[in-house]
Amino acid sequence: MTSIPVSTGSILVYTRVPVDPTYPPDLANSVHLAYSTDGTTYEPLNQNYGIVFATATIRPNNTINPKAVKKPYLFRTAGGSFGIVAIRTQTDGSPDEESKGSILLWTSDDLVHFHENGLIKLTEDAYVEEVTCEYDASAGHYRIDWTDDQGRAFSSVLSDLSRPENISTQPGKPISYPRAANVPEGAIAGNVLPIDAQLLDTLLANWKPIENVAVNVPEQVRAACADDVKAVTATAVYSDGSVAVKKVDWNIDSIDFTKPGTYRITGTVRQRVYPFPLAVGYADPVVLHWQGSYYFIATNDNNGNIGLFVRKGDTVADLFREGVQQHLILDRDESRGFIQTFWAPEFHVIDGKLYIFFAVSGNTWGPQSHVMKLKDGGEIIDPNSWEDPIRVIRADGKPLMERGITLDMTYFETNRASYVMWSYRIWNPEDSGSMLMIATVDRSKPWQLTSEPVLISRPLYGWENIQGTINNEGPYPIVTDRHVHIAYSGGSANGYSYAVGWLTGNKDDDLLDPKNWRKSNAPALSFYSVEGEYGPGHCSFFTDEDGNLMIAYHALKQFKGSPRSTGIRRVHFNRFGNPVLNMSVERDLNPALAQVATTVIVE
Repeated sequence: MTSIPVSTGSILVYTRVPVDPTYPPDLANSVHLAYSTDGTTYEPLNQNYGIVFATATIRPNNTINPKAVKKPYLFRTAGGSFGIVAIRTQTDGSPDEESKGSILLWTSDDLVHFHENGLIKLTEDAYVEEVTCEYDASAGHYRIDWTDDQGRAFSSVLSDLSRPENISTQPGKPISYPRAANVPEGAIAGNVLPIDAQLLDTLLANWKPIENVAVNVPEQVRAACADDVKAVTATAVYSDGSVAVKKVDWNIDSIDFTKPGTYRITGTVRQRVYPFPLAVGYADPVVLHWQGSYYFIATNDNNGNIGLFVRKGDTVADLFREGVQQHLILDRDESRGFIQTFWAPEFHVIDGKLYIFFAVSGNTWGPQSHVMKLKDGGEIIDPNSWEDPIRVIRADGKPLMERGITLDMTYFETNRASYVMWSYRIWNPEDSGSMLMIATVDRSKPWQLTSEPVLISRPLYGWENIQGTINNEGPYPIVTDRHVHIAYSGGSANGYSYAVGWLTGNKDDDLLDPKNWRKSNAPALSFYSVEGEYGPGHCSFFTDEDGNLMIAYHALKQFKGSPRSTGIRRVHFNRFGNPVLNMSVERDLNPALAQVATTVIVE
């Protein structure tokens, strides 16, 4: 093998050999990236999980026809950005009839965000077997070299990637380019492209797990009382250049605040650790801080999904202590049609009023979204403090869904409007998959839409549409100063492949317009993200006692055969201001850096 000479770094593009069942074709047959700083050894980005997935097509009967890719090739565009061409296939890597004679093209400015441009037609009478693409600056066009499944070689010329119809083709030579050695596990290596230090830094910041590399505290502080010292915080620094402020438990017993002097003290950076699993058998978890107490609600798999149960505690940890009491606030009730699938309950505070959004079915299976309001002055754990649940309806008063199911409804606000987003599945002879819808609501009646529902996302990527499980579900928002980040889940809700993706919109935009949402091509959280946690998904967010934004999620303790169970950890924001969900305990705070010291000057 020939090593690739580089000045700063280089990027390898590849797919992986599928491994049953730990890395199935739905994941392996996607675009992966690896980097090298010496041109010889390549380290995987995104923990050797796919980064770019081909978009599925929709059949005439509204079902999803999933796609995958093979033989990706990375190149520079005329403007200096990036393109990737690949051969679109069925998910198992076999030829795709819809893609016959074509190659698939993505473009990207930074190899972090990708735009799928679509197919470029090269021929009518054969399948493309391998492809390369380079921009020839002297000639002012792209040269696409390719071979077909009959072993014939061709060379095509295209002046503009956005005008693929203007392509010309003639016989060519067999494809040959240097192949990288020392590639990641299972890699089917494509080509290598040199990059500069700035781009490499951006790639590592986005696609490598972020780790705590330093903890800083002031060299000295002036204090008149114990509270002045307790208010001194630490700044944790991370490998991408981001920071997080953390509280410190200072050892102040040696300080006499009645006498001026200088004291050297130590402290321990505070990190509230919640071992996984916290609540075995509890899925779709939500934690609420309300009037001085914490509350926990979830889909209760331990109780056959019958009823809504709530836990109460003074701290988050209290919610998961041994023997904690569970309060049944909504029981099975045939008279009201609440029989089964008490699924995915969520607390939401709207104009100071507390609601629970959840799904429930009658005698006939088919969960539908409902909203239940806490009476003024009511107590969350008292079933009599809740008004009767109301089924969510459209603006015209009709049920939200007549033929299908609705569930996992969530709520968020921007300066423009109040929105609900939910998952729905229509009844088809064949499964069309669960999809995410959005609509506006009236804050005084959040169970009634004020707009028509709008389709925002379908499970069109391999990680969402995996091994026959076709899911987009469990949306939940993080609203920042500028953005609305919707964490949603795809894949099998009961399996190891479950994963969390992002839908992101600008806070000031009309979020009923699908064009105002950006969907991440790769998941933010998967069974590759944190060791010992499989199928993480259906998450929610809350603020803990120290002011940290936390994620509550469910996952499996084992690859197969274990129940969905609740986990909690801190949400970090990277240097680009985007939320990061895969901060393991050690990445969040390096244990070797947890002990700090400062000098206190008492005046």
